[in-house]
Amino acid sequence: MRNIPLAERMRPISLDEIVGQEQITGERSILRTALEQGTIPSMILWGPPGVGKTTLATVITQTLNVPYFQLSAISSGVKEVRDVIEQAKSLSGTVLFIDEIHRFNKSQQDALLSAVEKGIIRLIGATTENPSFEVNSALLSRCQVFVLKSLEKEQLIRLLNDALSNDEVLKTKKITLVETDALINISGGDGRKLLNLLELVAQSGKDTITNELVMQVAQQKIALYDKGGEQHYDVVSAFIKSMRGSDPNGAVYWLARMIEGGEDVKFIARRMLIFASEDIGNANPNALLLANTTFDAVSKIGYPESRIILSQCATYLASSAKSNASYEAIGRAQQAVKQFGDLSVPLHLRNAPTKLMKQLDYGKDYQYSHLGEDNFIEQEYLPDNLTGTVFYTPGTNARENELRRFLKDRWKNKYGY
Repeated sequence: MRNIPLAERMRPISLDEIVGQEQITGERSILRTALEQGTIPSMILWGPPGVGKTTLATVITQTLNVPYFQLSAISSGVKEVRDVIEQAKSLSGTVLFIDEIHRFNKSQQDALLSAVEKGIIRLIGATTENPSFEVNSALLSRCQVFVLKSLEKEQLIRLLNDALSNDEVLKTKKITLVETDALINISGGDGRKLLNLLELVAQSGKDTITNELVMQVAQQKIALYDKGGEQHYDVVSAFIKSMRGSDPNGAVYWLARMIEGGEDVKFIARRMLIFASEDIGNANPNALLLANTTFDAVSKIGYPESRIILSQCATYLASSAKSNASYEAIGRAQQAVKQFGDLSVPLHLRNAPTKLMKQLDYGKDYQYSHLGEDNFIEQEYLPDNLTGTVFYTPGTNARENELRRFLKDRWKNKYGY
């Protein structure tokens, strides 16, 4: 039992035990009704990893008590598919489950088509990719598509509590779950990943689970950058801080120190390229263009002539208006991603190039901005949990004040510009 992963030990054996996916497994749902009647259609289960696709396939076959074959599209080909079909001809009600069916090419999918059409097998295909693109239209038309969703916070917490209370191994450890945010955010709505992480944390020997403990366990070893040559990095630091402080004299002095020390011209140009975006940004968009051109130029020329180009760029960057608003914006946005996990893209912002996606309301109610006055129509572009959140705050300089006025005119008081 201890050698079996927790996610496998906790795998449900009935529809009622499945956490989440009520739209598929709930009372009076199409699938539950079909199971109660003792028959199911061929189907494609489409959803992200760890939301119960394989579990659902297993529960279906156990409920129906029919012959069951399972193949993985990674390791199986046409031969394996035909072998199963041949066996199914002498059986009744055979179900064939194919994991990652999107990895099957056209000929492999075609091998299934006739058997599905004649009812020799009932196909259950699992995929993390859009079946509109990855499954043959002929095969797709013979299957019911069920969309599985990422698990919500409450559902993930239920999985955690169920595992701690009911798993034969964990319930003997008397573990207290004090905080869950780290477990939930790292798992990203993936139930299997959540349980595997819980098991790792439980093996740490601590009987109280906190966010700090989870982060310690989940932390991966990162190769450290070579810190040798401390003075080298001190000089680079002085160079960057001189430009940030708008002192072209300090900048060009430390640049000369690097040049005389034989520093790689690409290294210096690369640092200025990063600086142009991080410390100047939209206060002067031309800075990024000049820094990029500088990088290209010194890559072709080298010393000694490249010292002139480096000096031109460094003195320009030091003398430019400064803004770290874009740098701050991406930092805030990344923090929101870490805090809230993988929030769903609002339906009206999703593409809907296929009939199936249109039926699922992808792209519904999206308004094409260019049809509005001044090419603007007010609508929501953030997930529901983040509506109204301000990530980008323009700096107080001529160019970004202009951006602020533009945004204020469009969004009025929504973002406080």
